[in-house]
Amino acid sequence: MDKRADIVSGAASAFEADCFRGAGIDKVLAPSGASTRTLYKHFGSKEGLVLAVLEERHRRFEERLEAAAKGADAVAALFDTLRQWLEEHGARGCMLLRARAEYSGASEEIVDLVRRQKSAFRRRVAARVEAALGREDDSLATQIWLLFEGATAAASVADLSVVNAAKAAAASLVEEAKRNAC
Repeated sequence: MDKRADIVSGAASAFEADCFRGAGIDKVLAPSGASTRTLYKHFGSKEGLVLAVLEERHRRFEERLEAAAKGADAVAALFDTLRQWLEEHGARGCMLLRARAEYSGASEEIVDLVRRQKSAFRRRVAARVEAALGREDDSLATQIWLLFEGATAAASVADLSVVNAAKAAAASLVEEAKRNAC
């Protein structure tokens, strides 16, 4: 692993354990053993590192979603992927939304990145709904997106069974939409 990737990985763990703005530079850099000078060389600032962590987290999750979609129920695969992700990374709510909340009013760049990432994910959900129905259904895509986001948040205060409940609700909505199309 190169030093930049090592710093991003270690910082992601530190941000997961604590928070973004409250985590000191020393704690963020400790897992990688990098110096403050190396942080600034690669990222320019702590906020630059936060952006890199969010970009990497989003990229990895998108790759996981893409791999899971092959040969599977496209909508159900969203929730299966979420459950596997939460089992591996812990159910602490959405890292992207936590970053947005912490940096709201402090970094428009971070807020804008999260907005773009969430919009891209919403489009991915819409594409999966279209694949399941054979037609676009923006309202259903929004409902399934909300179920996904809600399950992510709820798993942090309940248990992972909420993901299964959201998956079942999404399946019911898709089936109802298919019936209503006839």
